[in-house]
Amino acid sequence: MSYDQIFLFVLLGIVFALLVWGRVRYDLVAFAALVIAVIGGVVPVHDAFAGFGHEAVIIIALVLIVSRAMTNAGAVELVARFVLSSTRSLPAHVGLISVVGAALSAIINNVAALVMLMSLDMEAARKAKRSVAQTLMPLSFATILGGMITLIGTPPNIVVAQFRDRALGEPFSMFDFSPVGLICAVVGIGFVTLVGWRLIPKGEARTMAGEGAGSVFVAEAGVKADSKSIGQTPADLYPLADSHDVTILGLVRRGKRLGGFAAGEEIRKSDHLVLEGDPASIEAFIGAAELNPPGADAHEGLTGKSLALIEAIVPRDARIVGRTATDLRLLYRRGVTLLGISRQGRRFRQRVRKLPIRAGDLVLLLGPESRVNDAAEWLGVLPLAERRHSVVQRSKALMTIGIFVAAVAAAVMGLVPLVVALAAVVILYALLNIVGPSEVYESVEWPVLVLLGSLIPLGLALEETGGTQLIAQGILSLTGTLPVWAILAILMMVTMTLSDFLNNVATALIAAPVGLNIARSLEVNPDAFLMGVAVAASCAFLTPIGHKNNTIIMGPGGYRFGDYWRMGLPLEILIIAVGVPAVLTFWPL
Repeated sequence: MSYDQIFLFVLLGIVFALLVWGRVRYDLVAFAALVIAVIGGVVPVHDAFAGFGHEAVIIIALVLIVSRAMTNAGAVELVARFVLSSTRSLPAHVGLISVVGAALSAIINNVAALVMLMSLDMEAARKAKRSVAQTLMPLSFATILGGMITLIGTPPNIVVAQFRDRALGEPFSMFDFSPVGLICAVVGIGFVTLVGWRLIPKGEARTMAGEGAGSVFVAEAGVKADSKSIGQTPADLYPLADSHDVTILGLVRRGKRLGGFAAGEEIRKSDHLVLEGDPASIEAFIGAAELNPPGADAHEGLTGKSLALIEAIVPRDARIVGRTATDLRLLYRRGVTLLGISRQGRRFRQRVRKLPIRAGDLVLLLGPESRVNDAAEWLGVLPLAERRHSVVQRSKALMTIGIFVAAVAAAVMGLVPLVVALAAVVILYALLNIVGPSEVYESVEWPVLVLLGSLIPLGLALEETGGTQLIAQGILSLTGTLPVWAILAILMMVTMTLSDFLNNVATALIAAPVGLNIARSLEVNPDAFLMGVAVAASCAFLTPIGHKNNTIIMGPGGYRFGDYWRMGLPLEILIIAVGVPAVLTFWPL
């Protein structure tokens, strides 16, 4: 072996060891390795940071922003709430939420799909009085499987597609992954629905959905002119409120609260409903009942914008202590409304905006994301870092979906490159206030981009120095007498095992050139091996560290490290069993 090969193998070995160890941030490990490679002379100085401008990096960033916009506009919620119910049997619930999760993961980032559906799944588990551990792992695995269906569903597909462009002159298109990915997803979802969830340990205490819920607030919401609530009574809305865990306490008309709960009073335009619940539930009910936050009819800044909802505690020296939101003209001075108040669980009959605030109260502030923090500082209240809630712009859901579909269609028809289509989508979302300026940057997982941008030059160096060819020859020397399909299966098994312990992006970057070299040595269709790498790199089911989705559910589900393999191992074997024939069918040798 040459100096460059030895240097890169040792360096990448250290990188992989540190990634498995997990005590050092993976982006710092990758960036440090890149710098060391440049100093060591194995990566040219002029190529050192070329990875950060790589098309794969840009596409991943854009997909993450699009995913955030889909969530902001309620596009995911629109689908999920329509099909999810706490009254279904456990197998039916697992099957349905898995199908929804996989479908959403095919069009948005699979991490974003999981985060959105996880809250709904936990809500359904709480209402059904069952452990969320029985459903969160199947949901996580389903979103991973669904991401394999399209180019943008999961980062390994993007990495492999762009590698093919560089190596063979043309990338995989949006739906090239669909035949194989769809078969694997259908079989995998069938497994987690019928068998998989039964393999999750049941004998130990599990985290129940709803534990550690936030504070209960009393809030108000206005009845807008086109609300479907007009003509109904508060009693008519009780089922809708109950489904969102909200209690309707009364009705305000012409500035005065009507007696009792006003359950039989017909709701009119400009009335206000008095609600009680946690912030997320209140926000969801306001959207479902087609209501407005207080003051929205008089202040357009509370409609059609990217809004933020924050909880804040009131200290003794706050400006608002002893005063009301009306006294301070909060809405007109700061463009922020006081949506609700929590006072040690006590109810009150005064209007929310006219209730004098006391030290120790929790206030719920709603406004444009650019203003809400400034308003909190001006009031002297202290925002709770972990109590920031998204405000869904449900009126823009269909428009958001339409823009995305049109962009994908344009890319598929070859009118514009995919990266340009996605960039145009992001610009339109920003102009339409579906994502705010800060959300554009907050939604991007910068550590993942640093990891990818750092490893791309290392992968190129390994390929150019003949390192990947050496790895391919090593695999062939051990499997040379086996048929091609068996060699493909072994490559997928090795890739899948690496992905269980390493970042799937890192795995795809190294495995893709190895697969290409094996295919060239065997003189067979390289697309079969590249597609096999894409499938295998995405399938990380054995550990909580192999895929971010598995890490996210670990705490809420009460899982331990050793719980994942019980369902994950048979699922990985099943994916290999169906994935190899599917690859060879649609990408023949």
